[in-house]
Amino acid sequence: MEPLTPGRRTGRRRVLGAAGDTLTVALVVPLQGSAGVFGPSCELAARLAASELNDAGGVLGRRVRLLTVDGGAPPARVAAEVEALISLGGVDAVVGWHISAVRRALVPRIAGRVPYVYTAQYEGGERTPGVFMTGETPAGQLLPAMRLLASSAGIRRWCVVGNDYIWPRVTAQAARRYARSCGATVREEIFVPLGTEDFTGVVRRVERCEADAVLMLLVGADAVHFNRGFAERGLHQRCLRLSTHMDENMLLATGAGATENLWAAAGYFETLATAESLDFNGRYAARFGPEAPPLSSLGESCYEGIMLLAALVRRARTLDVRAVEAAAEGVLYEGPRGRLGLHGNHVSQRIYLAKADVFDFDIITQL
Repeated sequence: MEPLTPGRRTGRRRVLGAAGDTLTVALVVPLQGSAGVFGPSCELAARLAASELNDAGGVLGRRVRLLTVDGGAPPARVAAEVEALISLGGVDAVVGWHISAVRRALVPRIAGRVPYVYTAQYEGGERTPGVFMTGETPAGQLLPAMRLLASSAGIRRWCVVGNDYIWPRVTAQAARRYARSCGATVREEIFVPLGTEDFTGVVRRVERCEADAVLMLLVGADAVHFNRGFAERGLHQRCLRLSTHMDENMLLATGAGATENLWAAAGYFETLATAESLDFNGRYAARFGPEAPPLSSLGESCYEGIMLLAALVRRARTLDVRAVEAAAEGVLYEGPRGRLGLHGNHVSQRIYLAKADVFDFDIITQL
């Protein structure tokens, strides 16, 4: 059944063009659980994008309206809520950062019904029509980071510590292959449930395996708790940590004493010194004030998700998923990382390697 939406129709295709309509987007971001630490940043960045689009006349004359859905709830519950909103005609599209377990629950229930822009870094491989990805994947993010650390820091023994669900598990499989290609090995793999706070036993296992570096595949608050336990054991002084999921909110929560020798690879950092990034930082601060949650790659991704959705709809001139999919190749949009474009259903992007400097990231190089 096609969801009911405001505006004109031509057959089964929803056409934008009647005055006064809105384009309502389900913004699925975590407001609880392990990932809740950066959920507010995601929500504010998306709100900034919507307000800027509306100030410029909306999307084909439609004002963008965000309807926030808590993506930190159990995946089945999130999927049921979003599906109900679509079936009732409450939303025209879905955008957001949420863990892969939520994405995998959502896709079978909403794919082909509304455009879906998924903004998280993830394990790769999503090819469902109508699902568009702005986030990093291991081949472009983790592999070059491991290569550089092998050559520059002599990393030969890795330990993987991750949450026990699809993104860490699949990324760990890739990490084993990448380590071999760098002349290194993965000595130990440790997976813990989401919401783990006590990492005492995990840290001891890391210490016993005598790794040179830990690949952290932990979400939000779990990474914060691990970092603190890692530093309390003194491992931060002799063992490097690399994360492909570490933002400024998590860095701040970790505390100054636990960020030494902590590295991150991502497509965006708040300290990215480009004209587009600096301008974005200024607009964010002007709108939400100095006490707003820090910007980060995770929050910024939701700004880009809204902008990509707008670019797709403008190109297709409809919200019909098949038409959007047909028009998607090569779609360009402007964001804090400059002008980016779609190839297939993934955004092509630059990746940076950064080292924590107390509460900021010092960008070392583009990978």
